Amino acid sequence: MDKWECPCGYVYDPAEGDLENGIEPGTAFEDLPDDWVCPKCGAGKEYFDNV
Repeated sequence: MDKWECPCGYVYDPAEGDLENGIEPGTAFEDLPDDWVCPKCGAGKEYFDNV
């Protein structure tokens, strides 16, 4: 699965998920809830780039 980077430098890695916000490991970026935001800066998914 691809990793996605926020302009602030946070990288969402599907293998790790985002446990602090209830996102289990193995959750693809495309499957994140629409209201999920960067846990570091609060940016929406539309600002992330595939890396």
